[in-house]
Amino acid sequence: MAFRLSAFYFAYFAYTGAYVAYLPLYLSDRQLSAMHIASVLALAPLARTFAPPAWGWLADASGAHRAIVVFSCAVTAVSFAALPFTERIALVIGVMSFLSAGALPLVEAITLRQLGSQPGKYGPIRLWGSIGFIAVVMGGGLWLEGYPVTALPAALAMLMLATLGAALALPAAARHANRPRARLRVTREGRALLAAGFCNALAHGALYAFLSLHLEASGYRASAIGLLWTLGVVAEIAVFAYLPLLFRRYALSTILAASLACGAARFAMLGWLAADLWIVLLAQLLHAATFGSFHAAAVAAVHRVFPEDAHARGQTLFSGVSYGAGAAVGFFLSGWAWGEAGARGAFSLAVIASALGAFFALRLRRAGL
Repeated sequence: MAFRLSAFYFAYFAYTGAYVAYLPLYLSDRQLSAMHIASVLALAPLARTFAPPAWGWLADASGAHRAIVVFSCAVTAVSFAALPFTERIALVIGVMSFLSAGALPLVEAITLRQLGSQPGKYGPIRLWGSIGFIAVVMGGGLWLEGYPVTALPAALAMLMLATLGAALALPAAARHANRPRARLRVTREGRALLAAGFCNALAHGALYAFLSLHLEASGYRASAIGLLWTLGVVAEIAVFAYLPLLFRRYALSTILAASLACGAARFAMLGWLAADLWIVLLAQLLHAATFGSFHAAAVAAVHRVFPEDAHARGQTLFSGVSYGAGAAVGFFLSGWAWGEAGARGAFSLAVIASALGAFFALRLRRAGL
C-alpha cells in the first residue's frame, strides 16, 4: 500500500517540479509580460478555490476518489500536449486547472485514511514526492542548457501520463452515500487553520511565479537555478523523513507557526540578497519549513479538525482556501508588486503574509491542536 501511494507522489511531484520551476520560462519565451505570466499561473490556484470542494463532495458521496484522480491526470496530459498549438494559453490552463483541481487533495485524503491513527507515517510516504520533484528539477535545468524551452509542454504531458499510470494503482476509498448531504461545519480552529494556509500560500506566490526569473536576472544560469530549486526540496525530504519524531515532540500549532516564521525570513533573504549565493542557499534550505513541515502539519490538522466522513471535503476545502484562493491572490499581488517595485516589492509582500499566517497558527493553541 505504501509503495502505491509513494509512486503516485513521486510521479505527481515530478510533474509539479517541471511546472513550477520552468513554466514561467516557457511563458516568457512565448512573449508574455510579467503581469500576464502571473495571471496565467494564478489560474490553477484560482480553479482550486472553487473546484476541489465539489470534487470532495462527489468523492465522499460516491467513493470514487481514484476515478476522479485518474480523470484529472488524463485532462492535464491532454492539455499540455495541446498547449504548443494554440495562442489561447490562459484558456487551456484555466480549463485544465478546473477539471484537475481535485487530484492531490483526494490523494491526501486516501493517504491519511490508510494511515489511520499514525499520521506521522505520512512523511516517509510523501518524501517520495520530493524525490520526484528533485529528479525533474535538477535534470530539467541541465536539459534546458541544450534544448529549447519550447519542448517543455511535451515533457509535462509525458510526466502526467506517468502520474496517470500511478493513479490507476491507488487504493479505493470507502463510500459514504448519505453523510455528505449534511452541511460541512467549520469550527473556530478550522477557520484559523484555513487562514494560516491562505497566508502561507499567498506568501509563496512570489516564489513560484518569479524565483526562476529573479535568479536569471541576478546572473544565475538555468542549471544553477535547477540546483537551487533542488536544494530546497532536499531539505524538505529531511523534514518528511523525521516527521514521526517531529509530530511526537511538538504540537501541530507550534510546527505551523514556526514554519511561517521561517517563511518570513526566507522571503526577505530572497527579495533583498539574491545576488549573494550563500544567502540564496540558506533561503532555499528553509523550504524544509515553509512548505515541508507546514504542509505535513496542515494536512494532519485537517484530518483532526474535520469528522471522518468529511475528510475528503476537509482536505479539498483546505486546498481550495490555501493552495487555491491564497495562491491565486499571491500570484496576482506578486505580479502587481513586481511591476511596481520589482523583486524586492514582491518578496516583501511575501514576508508580511508569512508573519500574518504565523499569528493565525498560534491561535490554534487555544484548541489544543
